[in-house]
Amino acid sequence: MKKHLSFKFKNAYLLQGIAIALITVLLGVQNAAAQKTQTLTTDSTKTQALLAPAPIAKPTYPRVVGYLSFILPLATYNGSTTYNFSHSTSSIGFPVGINVLYSDRFGFSYEFTPTVKVSGGTSKNSNLLFDPGTMFRFDHGFTIITRLAFETQGRYGFTPVFNQVYARTKDVNYFVALSLPARFGDSESASIGLNLQIGFTFN
Repeated sequence: MKKHLSFKFKNAYLLQGIAIALITVLLGVQNAAAQKTQTLTTDSTKTQALLAPAPIAKPTYPRVVGYLSFILPLATYNGSTTYNFSHSTSSIGFPVGINVLYSDRFGFSYEFTPTVKVSGGTSKNSNLLFDPGTMFRFDHGFTIITRLAFETQGRYGFTPVFNQVYARTKDVNYFVALSLPARFGDSESASIGLNLQIGFTFN
């Protein structure tokens, strides 16, 4: 009887020891898995932080940028249509100016345009235009500019401009624009034209 009880006690201790060992092993495996998961999560977070693009710094306002360009008068209508580069006469302007940008949506532009006219084998500086205007800026580099116009040859008026940035670099942005100059005064009939302007702004 004593041997039988001793055998039972020994078996109970053995089972208890095995159970404790199994619990210890399971707890160790669980802790190791938790540490591995935490390490993987930390590594993943670090990897995502390294791969994430750097935030783009927003420009501060007001901001002043200068630009250079040339402009080709394509056609002018004042009762009849006159095309540039016809009848051995052609004109080309060289607008230069500065844009004062007050926000992503609004700015003001100051522009001077000397014009060179070629006719009959000779060329001369025929006119100087001052045309300041407000800038209404939209997404994707599109801008509408409403300009006033004052010419040294005596004409005046206004010029709506439709401007589009088509390429950007670190130093300059390239743009193309169509404008519709309306002119009055100097004892001439009113006229409206179509101009093509190409240039770049300094960043």
